[in-house]
Amino acid sequence: MSDLSARLNMPYLQPAQAQKHVTHNTALTRLDYLVQLVLQDTQAETPPDTPQIGATYGLGTAPTGEWAGQGGMIAAYEAGAWMFITPDLGWRAWDLAQDGLVLWDGSGWRTAEQSQRDTLGIGTLADAQTPLAVSGASSLFSHAGTSHQVKVNKAASDDTASLLFQSGFTGHAEIGLVADLGLVVKVSGDGSTWHEALKIEPNTGHISGTAVQASATDTTAGRLMRADYGYGPGNLVGAVSQSAGQPTGAVFERGSDSNGAWLRYGDGTQLVWGLRSAGSTWTFPQSFVSAPVVTVTATQASPRMVAVTGTTTTIATPRSYDSAGGEQVGEDLSCFAVGRWF
Repeated sequence: MSDLSARLNMPYLQPAQAQKHVTHNTALTRLDYLVQLVLQDTQAETPPDTPQIGATYGLGTAPTGEWAGQGGMIAAYEAGAWMFITPDLGWRAWDLAQDGLVLWDGSGWRTAEQSQRDTLGIGTLADAQTPLAVSGASSLFSHAGTSHQVKVNKAASDDTASLLFQSGFTGHAEIGLVADLGLVVKVSGDGSTWHEALKIEPNTGHISGTAVQASATDTTAGRLMRADYGYGPGNLVGAVSQSAGQPTGAVFERGSDSNGAWLRYGDGTQLVWGLRSAGSTWTFPQSFVSAPVVTVTATQASPRMVAVTGTTTTIATPRSYDSAGGEQVGEDLSCFAVGRWF
């Protein structure tokens, strides 16, 4: 039979032993330190200058001074000397330095929260497929001083990292990184057929999906309008443009030069106007795709007859005649033309 107990190494009293009280008191001292174990620190390296009787330390890997060579041991101060105790797997202690419960894992002290468990069920049962399971009215994740992040990580870009919302354990909405790196919002009425309502591309931040306009001519009710397909203060007035007959620029474009002024509409309509001297050639400030309808009006108060000759896609030559048929060269004429720019 061993002289020491199997777990705490307390000395046994022996038959016919002298000084039995010494052995008994040694066992009581070990019990006093190890039962309800409290450690001043779990990584202590330097002995205190004035240790207190009853103070107990978990030593680090390379302690110095009177603790030298006792790495990983428990150091307890008693009657002017240090007693060193080897911790055993699973021993628990209260760490005053961290103000928390720690346990010995065979190689070091770690917080109880750091000890690995295969499953954890709170209010419900957990299993291998769902190692963390919580059942309750709500769950709170709060900060430990300032900010707080909830992180969902996946192994590869084509895996899934998402939040799945269920009703009766049937999925109806999912938010996250599904099969690639774009943020996706998916919905389903039956848990089988899914609609990718929104997707945010990771490289551009642009949005697509069934909840967004698919093209400039898409007027499906309930869809969000894209900035490049819709109109607002930023693109109502600007440069008009088109692609295959569909407007791709602003609604209105207005400008002027030495030949006059113009107004273009996004649907292809174009208006131009200006003042010209009778008998001179008028070059339109903007060209038309075909001959426009031209109107010329004399600005003089007396009766005038105005004729337009030589009309082409871009040039008209207005002439003014008085009531006697005499041509009025140099007289100001108000010119106006309407047609299409595409």
